[in-house]
Amino acid sequence: MIRLLSFLLLGIMLAACTTNENSSGEREQMLDELDPNRENKIQNTSNLDDKLGYVNYTRDQLNGDESQHEGTIDRTKMADMIARIILRTDGFNRVATLVTDEEVLIAYDRDEELDENMAADIASKTAVSVMPGFYHVYVSDDEMLIQDIQSLHNSSSADKDYDNTLNQIITRMKESPQGVENRGDAAD
Repeated sequence: MIRLLSFLLLGIMLAACTTNENSSGEREQMLDELDPNRENKIQNTSNLDDKLGYVNYTRDQLNGDESQHEGTIDRTKMADMIARIILRTDGFNRVATLVTDEEVLIAYDRDEELDENMAADIASKTAVSVMPGFYHVYVSDDEMLIQDIQSLHNSSSADKDYDNTLNQIITRMKESPQGVENRGDAAD
């Protein structure tokens, strides 16, 4: 009888522990689901290309907080995106893209089969579709400008020759077709 009572008591204790462990696991799962940072954790582990960008603010939320939310553009990422999009089009072999604070300069090597005006139009429209409206876009199929753009990318606007070099490159780019909807000359 004592053995039977011991087994029964042991069974009850094991059942209680299992129930306690299950409720503890369920409790942790519920706390995880209610965690306000849960979405951020999920987003960081999934493919960001599948995500949408969304915000919802009221004017009161932004009042007095303007300096912390200034819009910035990652110029390197934008230049990379423009060059990659252009290179996905048949007829382009090499593309150098420079994004400054106001200009997009695109020099490229194209196949002879691709008409120079069509190439200029593709390059120009690509940059126009990616960049904010205030950017001036300049394009050229002069391969020598690829090296000029490359040499300029290591400069900064604080360099004394920067503006002069940039303007010389733009002047040379304007000698090439600029595409139908180019914004380069519109603001000049």
